[in-house]
Amino acid sequence: MSQPLKGKVALVAGASRGAGRGIAVELGAAGATVYVTGRTTREQRSEYDRPETVEDTADLVTEAGGHGIAVPTDHLEPDRVRALVDRIAGEQGRLDVLVNDVWGGEKLFGWDVPIWEHDLDKGLRLLRLAVETHAITSHHALPLLLRHPGGLVVEMTDGTADYNRDHYRNSFFYDLAKASVLRMAFSLGHELGPRGATALALTPGWLRSEMMLDAFEVREDNWRDALTRVPHFAISETPRYAGRAVAALAADPDVARFNGASLSSGGLAQEYGFTDLDGSRPDAWRYLAEVQDAGKPADTTGYR
Repeated sequence: MSQPLKGKVALVAGASRGAGRGIAVELGAAGATVYVTGRTTREQRSEYDRPETVEDTADLVTEAGGHGIAVPTDHLEPDRVRALVDRIAGEQGRLDVLVNDVWGGEKLFGWDVPIWEHDLDKGLRLLRLAVETHAITSHHALPLLLRHPGGLVVEMTDGTADYNRDHYRNSFFYDLAKASVLRMAFSLGHELGPRGATALALTPGWLRSEMMLDAFEVREDNWRDALTRVPHFAISETPRYAGRAVAALAADPDVARFNGASLSSGGLAQEYGFTDLDGSRPDAWRYLAEVQDAGKPADTTGYR
């Protein structure tokens, strides 16, 4: 198996589950050493109270062919993030890929709840988890990433810049968080580009994360059973699809052409030729705009 990232070092911040886990595993499959962080460990859970842990993710990275290293970290605590980066510097002497995937806000926003009715503490907590964590991590990690030319920073968000510009995303706090991450990638692109590194934003499509599967009361092996209730879920994708997008970007010697850009897993599948685990290439954001939002019946023909 080709391992184009052998010898490379990655940090996936927020890798306990979901897209972060999928990205970590695919970076491992490409041969990278991957530090995976999060707040849920085998000894302690975050407020999500989910069973997935950073140790489990690290084991999956190693099983995929890389070297997974779990470092429990709360990215709202600058001292812990500094210690994490110091550890990577001491053990590896380099950092080639930083994936800012910390989120933690699923239980903190209300759908279509205006700001004056929204729980303020939850809204502000969401912004801290979704935005402040990324800033803290970049502040401490980027000097290490810049030691060697060609570094890549991936800011994970929900929605492309084009889609989010024209669509209200669930609530004031959710919308602001996702827009902020998109802007972070743009700003980092301006700061990193002249210094030999690349920053970009990446969104998965409709993600079949562990939490989403549980919400629809299905598993990965029978996820299509949910289509009777939510037909447009047919365009959904696994977390590994976004992982393959990040691995392809990290292995691309010309990745700088995407500096500051907003990208999607579906769009990059067309660019690089990778597929999801089932061999398909779902293009969720084009589907959402042209089919779901247009009020058409669910039909993924031409979209996966």
